[in-house]
Amino acid sequence: MDVHSDHDPRRAESLDEELLEAESIDVETYLDDAKRIERIDEELAMGFSALAHVGKAVSIFGSARTPPGDPEYALARDAAQRLGEAGFAIITGAGPGIMEAANRGATEAGVSSIGLDIELPHEQAYNEWVELGLTFHYFFTRKVMFVRYASAFVVFPGGFGTLDELFEAATLRQTRKIRHFPILLVSSSYWKGLVDWLSGPVLEGGKIDPHDVERLHVTDDLDEVVAMCEAADHRTPRLA
Repeated sequence: MDVHSDHDPRRAESLDEELLEAESIDVETYLDDAKRIERIDEELAMGFSALAHVGKAVSIFGSARTPPGDPEYALARDAAQRLGEAGFAIITGAGPGIMEAANRGATEAGVSSIGLDIELPHEQAYNEWVELGLTFHYFFTRKVMFVRYASAFVVFPGGFGTLDELFEAATLRQTRKIRHFPILLVSSSYWKGLVDWLSGPVLEGGKIDPHDVERLHVTDDLDEVVAMCEAADHRTPRLA
């Protein structure tokens, strides 16, 4: 007996869910593939147009749950301000916590403070320090912008979303889809367990190569963060 037959499909809570669970029993299908492709195309075009002017930039990630009084918030704010003073625009996920701290540091440094928001069932507004805000319906189109317009990723302690972005960049670099792209993990005590696991059972089991771990640079030194970002290849903005 079909346990789902006694109720109507529910409306998808986001376009990501509509796309990924289309034609399932539980989720109403209200777009066809042609319309989905059109929406994805429009979203990519929106991001490319809005961010065409961005040259030297860093994407900063970390937990949305980090409160303003937390030392990690202060560290992220300081990092963004230092990177801003070195001429980098700052790109975040536009939300609270570490993202807010980074956008705040960018504003204090007088550089572009960019926030790439994502449509979620429980709506998330831009933090007050976002200067240029874009809202994406699809996670994968948003990820393109994080990588395409950044010279490096600076990753503070965070949860699933932070780890998702971290491993997205690590996979792109491992497969040589991107090159010369620093991935900097700030707060060695937080990242130690992950690095130990990667360099232990994952590496020892032959699942990755030694340089895959070595390229995840763990540091507590913000001067080192700035220096490594400055040593990366930078994008040339499109002026017209």
